[in-house]
Amino acid sequence: MSGGAAGEVEGDDSESDAPQSDDATREPLNSGTEPANSETEPANSETEPTTERTPLRRSETGRWDGIAGVALALVGVGVVARQPGLVLTGAVGVGYAVYARIGEAGEATVELERTVSDDAPEPGDEVVVAVRARNVGDAPLPDLRLVDGVPPGLEVVDGPARIATALRPGATAAFEYTVRATRGEHEWGPARAITRDPAGSRERTTGLATPTRIACTPELSAGGDLPLRGLTTVYHGRVPTDVGGAGVEFHATREYRRGDPIKRIDWNRRARTGELATLDLREERAATVVLLIDARESAYAATEPDADTAVEASVEAAGQAFTALLDGGDRVGIAALGPRDCWLRPGAGTAHAARGRETLATDPALAPTPSEGRFYGSLWLRRFRRRLPADAQVLFFTPLLDDFAASLARRIDARGHLVTVLSPDVTAGDDRDDPAGDTPGTRLVAFERRERLRDLRGAGIRAVEWGDRSFPVAVARATGRWSR
Repeated sequence: MSGGAAGEVEGDDSESDAPQSDDATREPLNSGTEPANSETEPANSETEPTTERTPLRRSETGRWDGIAGVALALVGVGVVARQPGLVLTGAVGVGYAVYARIGEAGEATVELERTVSDDAPEPGDEVVVAVRARNVGDAPLPDLRLVDGVPPGLEVVDGPARIATALRPGATAAFEYTVRATRGEHEWGPARAITRDPAGSRERTTGLATPTRIACTPELSAGGDLPLRGLTTVYHGRVPTDVGGAGVEFHATREYRRGDPIKRIDWNRRARTGELATLDLREERAATVVLLIDARESAYAATEPDADTAVEASVEAAGQAFTALLDGGDRVGIAALGPRDCWLRPGAGTAHAARGRETLATDPALAPTPSEGRFYGSLWLRRFRRRLPADAQVLFFTPLLDDFAASLARRIDARGHLVTVLSPDVTAGDDRDDPAGDTPGTRLVAFERRERLRDLRGAGIRAVEWGDRSFPVAVARATGRWSR
């Protein structure tokens, strides 16, 4: 945990009686913190502490294990061999062993302050995190290690998020590092403060919690026209129906009724037969659509360790679909398939668009890392059926890496809710550019996924997959194929 930590240490003067590591000399921070030569705050400052300290564990480091046995052995050999040097060396070793057993690791009386350069970054932005730790106790901390609680969804791209130093009462240590922002709401966990006694034989770990969070909410861009099927609602929209009424496409003719619009009278029939008839046009109504995103642990798969997971690809594609459907006049909702509940009732309008954007960006069920807890598929399906409107169709975003996802699509479709499967391809097949990623296991996964897609299409369920090409391009190609 020590080593190349970047930071600074401030004290009451330029010299210190407490031992300090080589990391004690730091570069000054550039994020609005105090300069290195500023006056140190006294330990009894009246500032109200903002750090919650939680004792975690005490343990032995094992640094001096075996020294007592070796020292006594040297004393014994020296006495038998009548070698005063060995006896003296053994006596020194016994003294070190006794010294290592004296005292305990001091309490981490540290006040922590953490600041970020941007609390609402865009995805991919780099955020500088500055951490300052001040010893507010009356005793020095000769060996202090600080490890910050970086959220699991953020990647540290510059500087280690830790420091090793020594702090006198009232002294301050500071360090900074840079993380790359990803979609979602990220909250820092407690930093771990590890203190050791002067001999380094015992250590104490304390959690230092101070509230810090960033919210990364990407803008939703439309992904083009979506391949909705003929399931309709009573709301006017763009999906053609088999119901006659007001519209743009001819449906049938019927007997004229009092009050029918003059523009819909069939004047050709009137001229031929002398009878009045009214033209019925095919009505277009809005679709009710639920975007279902597979967020189970198995869906957090990627082509490479540093690549986006299938969940990230699905959320991005769902955001494009959400905007495109709302722009087309449809009513859209959002749900997650996973251990954590996520449900946004289908709706329309500006306020609903804002709620959808917030759901896709920050809902814990769609976090960049897998949710904790077990997933119970039967319980989830019963709850989803109760919520799903009777006239809704489902756009199911899933990588199709197991049979459950394919089975779920068929079961929902069989209940009368038309399903379209939209599947990001995160399998590494034999057509990948990287030969190292082409293994028998990855080829088997890719083959099983293709078989699931084939089975779904054979069951009459539309399926779109995309990999290197963008989601809108894949949808446009599939729509052209379906229209033929």
